[in-house]
Amino acid sequence: MLSSLSRFAAFAVAALYFLLGAILFLAPEWASANFAWNVSPMVAMTIGGWCLGNAWAAFVVAKRWRLMLTLSGMIYLALFGILETGVAIAFADKLRLGHWLGWLYVATLAVNLLAALLWLLEWLTRRPGREHSGARLGPVGMIFGVVFVIVVGFLGLYGLLAPEGARGLGGTIFPQVISMFTLRAFGAFYLSVALAPVVLLIVRDRAMMLSHTLLSWGLILFITVAALAFIGEFDFANRPRQWIYLGAYLIVGFFTAIYLLRNPRSMVP
Repeated sequence: MLSSLSRFAAFAVAALYFLLGAILFLAPEWASANFAWNVSPMVAMTIGGWCLGNAWAAFVVAKRWRLMLTLSGMIYLALFGILETGVAIAFADKLRLGHWLGWLYVATLAVNLLAALLWLLEWLTRRPGREHSGARLGPVGMIFGVVFVIVVGFLGLYGLLAPEGARGLGGTIFPQVISMFTLRAFGAFYLSVALAPVVLLIVRDRAMMLSHTLLSWGLILFITVAALAFIGEFDFANRPRQWIYLGAYLIVGFFTAIYLLRNPRSMVP
């Protein structure tokens, strides 16, 4: 496996995302006024959900620290750091760094990028071996994985590439009007979520799939809680497509919970 330095980097990423996420998630009204760019309290809490989910994923990676169980999680965290940093650079003129919360966001992404670079360099120089669990991912898991990558990947690309004035900015799916900066940040997040499981489809190792499901569970949980906390922002009667946003998390959360409960040993970090 990779070195103890790489493992420490994973713990550092977990700690920073936990700190940032806790602030955004627990104090969204205050955080929205002081965040790195102009966001509503709901968006602030949602980004806090991403960060808390990232903290959980990085903690599981650092705790387990076996390539067979953590590779997809490391890929997700690396992609998230790279893509979200790219979005921040593209909207550098919109960044608000007059408050320490904005700098905490920038510092967290910087540490994420350094960790990703360290993992990549050690992978290239050490070429650590990867053991198989012996159990292979079945056809149902493969089909679910392919559909997940396609659907979530489309959402990610749309968020990153949709032009000004495109659908999705006016509260039709996400229940609030959002800026292009926020749309691009959402796109970077979804594309990271979509691309990380590709390695699962290539390796087809069931233990890796179970581990990825566990480390992804935090994202589903915290983002769903953020949506429910602002349930009053939804207008399902007049904008029924808003069910897509909330319903997707509820459905995926339900089936992933069933999957984990049927394999209780996989739930121990």
